[in-house]
Amino acid sequence: MNLTNDVERMCPIAKGPNHGPAPIPEEGKWVKATQISDISGLSHGIGWCAPQQGGCKLTLNVKNGIIEEALVETLGCSGMTHSAAMAAEILPKKTLLEALNTDLVCDAINVAMREIFLQLVYGRTQTAFSENGLPIGSSLDDLGKGLRSQIGTMFGTSVKGVRYLEMAEGYVLSLALDDNDEVIGYKFCRVGKMLEEIRHGSDPKEAFEKNVGTYGRYDGAAKYVDPREE
Repeated sequence: MNLTNDVERMCPIAKGPNHGPAPIPEEGKWVKATQISDISGLSHGIGWCAPQQGGCKLTLNVKNGIIEEALVETLGCSGMTHSAAMAAEILPKKTLLEALNTDLVCDAINVAMREIFLQLVYGRTQTAFSENGLPIGSSLDDLGKGLRSQIGTMFGTSVKGVRYLEMAEGYVLSLALDDNDEVIGYKFCRVGKMLEEIRHGSDPKEAFEKNVGTYGRYDGAAKYVDPREE
């Protein structure tokens, strides 16, 4: 180790207390983490690209410093979806430190990786107090039937009002309005479940009708509007 002249001339003074790092909660245990292999947990990170055209939600399940599971969800940029495909292959089997210093192709995914790293190394994870954490594959539970990301897409203008396009339940087919032309409900299609049924041999028309539902005071509304056509 090279020392400057000033330090070279200094006399040594013994170091006093050395208590190590503060313990962090990990999968139901308190761990004093001193290296990457000490880190375990499942958590989420949110990232965005430099022009802020798109965003990424990254979910990692880490066991003993190794990424065993990665769920990459992106929104708002077509190129980002292809980057996500690459990132989902790149991330598993890497250590947390490797992943932090890996080019994950898209700015938003790289930022999400940075943010989730902070969650994990500070013990702010979804599994901080869950004994043994969660099994590999648990991130898919967030997606629900048909393994589709839950997306909310709404549009509004000052002159024409609001349009609900996609809700957590699915693709919005029509809006129900009251006598004041205010939204009081909507009809939707559970796209993921519908496609699963079609894939397994159901008649497309029957599958569609089976997966149509309503929310709010849809029945008996004064007026119905197609949010994409009207």
